[in-house]
Amino acid sequence: MTEDDFDVQYVERDDRSARVLIRGLTPAFANGIRRAMIADVPTFSIDTVRFVENSSVMFDEMIGLRLGLIPLKTPLDDFEVGDEVTLALDVEGPATAYSGDIESADPLVEVADDNIPIIELKEGQRLEFEADAVLDTGKEHAKHQGGVSVGYRHLQRVSVEGDLGEFDDDEPRILRGVIETPDGEIELTDEFDNDLSERFPGKEVSVEDVPGAFVFHIETDGSFSVEELLLRAIDSIEERADELQTKVAV
Repeated sequence: MTEDDFDVQYVERDDRSARVLIRGLTPAFANGIRRAMIADVPTFSIDTVRFVENSSVMFDEMIGLRLGLIPLKTPLDDFEVGDEVTLALDVEGPATAYSGDIESADPLVEVADDNIPIIELKEGQRLEFEADAVLDTGKEHAKHQGGVSVGYRHLQRVSVEGDLGEFDDDEPRILRGVIETPDGEIELTDEFDNDLSERFPGKEVSVEDVPGAFVFHIETDGSFSVEELLLRAIDSIEERADELQTKVAV
């Protein structure tokens, strides 16, 4: 299978999510890409916290769990798995400590969202800590999964078989996701309320899976873009295949 066998089309996308149509995949390869996006692409996540002062109503361990779930921007070209970056926070009440209050020792690794609440501090309460964020993969811990929602399904082709009979009811037929229309266009079912009877009124239609064509829905936590997550996942599959080929050839 070569690069010419594949065709990639972004059906929709924004900063952190996308639907991507890829043609030329086997079901096993499609599932391999999904698994790689979840488990193989590393992200930074807070791993160790050293509390200087915590006079809030929460135990250190509870705050530590919250900190581990705050996504951090991860420039993978500049770091390797196992690298660490030091972060710090110092907030005194009355105030709410937010993720945006966390300062990083390395400007390349910052919080991906500034408005994630950590804890509300009352008068006289204070939260101060230093933390180490480590670069690791989702295989080691779910907090390192940059793909927070990753799934795929077959692209479905809709064909018009003819007109409905005179006494046939034009009943709703719900289909969610992405379809290929009879003229070969790609459409989101959201555009017609997921109801084929609205898209093809008065028509009898059939639906079938398009062989080798899969629509991926990808959402990241902000550690990096959808494009980078997808490309890094494919790279990881290629690296493992090369490693296996090398070992078999020995």
